[in-house]
Amino acid sequence: MKQDVALKILCSGENVFLTGSAGTGKTFVINKYIKYLKERRIEPAIVAPTGIAASHIGGKTIHSFFSIGIKEYIDDGYINWLTRQRFLGGRLRDLKVLIVDEISMVSPELFSSMDRILRAFKKSNEPFGGVQVILSGDFFQLPPISKERKEIKFVWQTNLWQNMGLKICYLEEKFRQDDEVLINILEEIRSGEVSEDSMDVFRSRYKKKLANNFNPTKLYTHNADVDKINEIELENLSGKSITFSATTKGSKKNIEKIFKSSLVAEEVKLKKEAIVIFIKNNYEKGYINGTLGKVVSFTEVGNHPIVEIFSGRKIVAEKDEWLLEDDKGDIKARVRQTPLRLAWALTIHKSQGMTLDAAEIDLSKTFEIGQGYVALSRIKSIQGLRLMGLNDIALKVDELVLEIDCEMKEISRLNSIEFRNLNEKELIETHQNFIVKCGGTIEEREIEENKKGIKKMAKDEKKSFKSEQPRGGTIEITKKMLRDKKTIAQIAKERGLAESTILSHLQEIKKLLPELDIE
Repeated sequence: MKQDVALKILCSGENVFLTGSAGTGKTFVINKYIKYLKERRIEPAIVAPTGIAASHIGGKTIHSFFSIGIKEYIDDGYINWLTRQRFLGGRLRDLKVLIVDEISMVSPELFSSMDRILRAFKKSNEPFGGVQVILSGDFFQLPPISKERKEIKFVWQTNLWQNMGLKICYLEEKFRQDDEVLINILEEIRSGEVSEDSMDVFRSRYKKKLANNFNPTKLYTHNADVDKINEIELENLSGKSITFSATTKGSKKNIEKIFKSSLVAEEVKLKKEAIVIFIKNNYEKGYINGTLGKVVSFTEVGNHPIVEIFSGRKIVAEKDEWLLEDDKGDIKARVRQTPLRLAWALTIHKSQGMTLDAAEIDLSKTFEIGQGYVALSRIKSIQGLRLMGLNDIALKVDELVLEIDCEMKEISRLNSIEFRNLNEKELIETHQNFIVKCGGTIEEREIEENKKGIKKMAKDEKKSFKSEQPRGGTIEITKKMLRDKKTIAQIAKERGLAESTILSHLQEIKKLLPELDIE
């Protein structure tokens, strides 16, 4: 199916499963649909199963959005309790469109929990309470993590999936990878049969030196290998390392939960030239969970790392907070730490959703079907591959997924024919009826005004990203505003930050510049 046909199906209000191999533009279509809805005054909810996946589409984690903590399955008693919570009422009762990305990583239990919560809030027995649901992902990617063997492994095996009346949109045109050789290899892996020609290509890339002696991101299957590589690479850099220790507040048990459920580390050692990855979202400063960069310096005030990202932009990586909240939104524990980790090497699981110019990939210890496909689909070209090893299951895919994939392609083909045969007038009417049903606008004048507003917002964001920060980063901005005789409340309002954040800036400024009057 082509992208424009898929978008027309999404706009019709149907429940949709949007799929396709890496590089076919699933995220592009989703973003086009989000823009279309916002221009018509409809705010969709965008969720994903992990923080990294959610950051790729500017959404929230499923657990956070539905306020289910770390649970996968919830009972009726818990759902009844949720329906009495005011902070969830408006969010879920008014919801019209739910977009779930990386659906392959969602467990059947979590899938069911989302459905049951929305049915309860909407007081409707329709799947997901009658909300339009857009599921996006690729079942050849990594499945949900499970400690025990389950009879039902994927969401498409559930009765709920069958009852949703999903229109399947299988995108088949490639837009990302610019290398026919790599595209063919990935397609062969998806077919379950890798040719001898492809194996010859892998042999030719074994421990291959890359152009210009480029040192690529290393993708490995096990955390232990990743940690070891990162430690060795840091040790090889000249200069003294700077250690950043986390500060914590709360019970030991709750603090441990934060460390286990996120990428934040108790201790981070960095040097100039260290390759790092951001592990938190900060849209104001222009980075997300998964942004790669290199430490180029440290600020004079606060000794914060200055990271140069791929675009050439430099970002001051000040300490950030990770919070553990209870079901009422009260904070039970907090961890404050530099939002960075070393990133010469990453696990294949953590790389899911990234696009890399080049990668050193070791599949010799592959322990899960699908890891090889995920790793190889991260790179743009076979010339960007340095292969360190393969084992017997590295290039295998799940037999169940192979079976359903052929079926989905055929259903998608029929859906494409059906929508292409609709006349334009009929299609426009279908689209408008859905917008009206959702409480949006179909008035052209309003839509044009909304388009201008969205465009201006995007332009302002781009401008703020491009503008250079004063030396020393955000603390220096606060210091300058203090010199201009502005109050804490004024600074917080103008900068869009919490007053507590400004107060933490003042503490650091006072240590370094005791002569500055900040009373």
